[in-house]
Amino acid sequence: MQRGSGSEFAGRSNPLPGRALHSNVPRGGEYDEIELPPIAPFVRRHHRLHVCCPQCRAGVKGALPAVANGSPFGPRLHALVLYLKTFQAISFARLEGMLDEVFGVRVSQGALANMLRRSQQPFEAAKLEIIDNLRQADMVASDETGIRIEGSNGYHWVFRSNRAVVHEAQHSRAAQVVRDIMGDHRPKIWLSDGYSAQQKHGHYHQTCLAHLARDIAYGVENSAEYLPFHLKLWMDRVFVLAREVTTYAASTIKRKKLELHRNLAELVRTPRTCPIAEELRGKMARASPKLLTFLDFPGEVDVTNNACERALRPSVIQRKVTNGFRSEWAAKGDCAVRSVTDTAKLSGQSAWQTITLTLA
Repeated sequence: MQRGSGSEFAGRSNPLPGRALHSNVPRGGEYDEIELPPIAPFVRRHHRLHVCCPQCRAGVKGALPAVANGSPFGPRLHALVLYLKTFQAISFARLEGMLDEVFGVRVSQGALANMLRRSQQPFEAAKLEIIDNLRQADMVASDETGIRIEGSNGYHWVFRSNRAVVHEAQHSRAAQVVRDIMGDHRPKIWLSDGYSAQQKHGHYHQTCLAHLARDIAYGVENSAEYLPFHLKLWMDRVFVLAREVTTYAASTIKRKKLELHRNLAELVRTPRTCPIAEELRGKMARASPKLLTFLDFPGEVDVTNNACERALRPSVIQRKVTNGFRSEWAAKGDCAVRSVTDTAKLSGQSAWQTITLTLA
């Protein structure tokens, strides 16, 4: 934010009327006045001259300016349209009105779509580099959510490591999407929920405990049996251990892991009569080999997949606001933009900064 020069205000209590106050007089307070400058577009009009030779009567036209061979809209206007459409979920009709009334730029919805498509191209190239970085990661987390593409059901996938975030829009929710993104790379640890398409992609697997904690909380509220409550107590111990795992010695971690495994096995051994408790028992029994993987790699893997869920949240909001994408290229381009901006966010860069730098 640009600051003005400021001013000194002595008020009416000057003890020495008619004399200037000394520069070392202590200040009684500082008060900012914040305002936006008048918003107006910058327009440069190029005139192409046509002259005629008086002797031979041959006509000559001036060379075309570079802007005549491309879009008349500059990179900052492209960045603004891309930011508002992608991260603020503004529809084409509302965006057209905003540009006209607030910024004084009249752009049709068709021109806005063309601007959006042009802006996404450099992000699609940058996304390929991010995928290469993802394929070198030791730990990868993944999740997916439903979207609408051209009136059909599709899926928004996200893959995250400590150096890369990849968004991918596909019509499929099958494991082939994971194989296409990861290529021949198989990370040491894979973090996801219990969905079948997310299994067997890493040498070791950590199941998201947050998903199971939500299922347990539902069981505590709706089941008459004590199993959900005992599972909640067990899960609370796991979360406490996850927060403190880097402070324990290897022998202590091994002892606690064996104790947790033994306690869980006792809880899920006996079938239950309550359908809710029985379903929860089966889910915990199936996931038990992958619940405590984080104890084998202290500090290397989270116990929840909340980072991927946070990365998917803007897509869910956009789906509810706009009801999805009307074209395939819009869905692909949106994921390319989010891949680049979310990866840059890992190093502290905002989405607007990343967009302006990419389109500069």
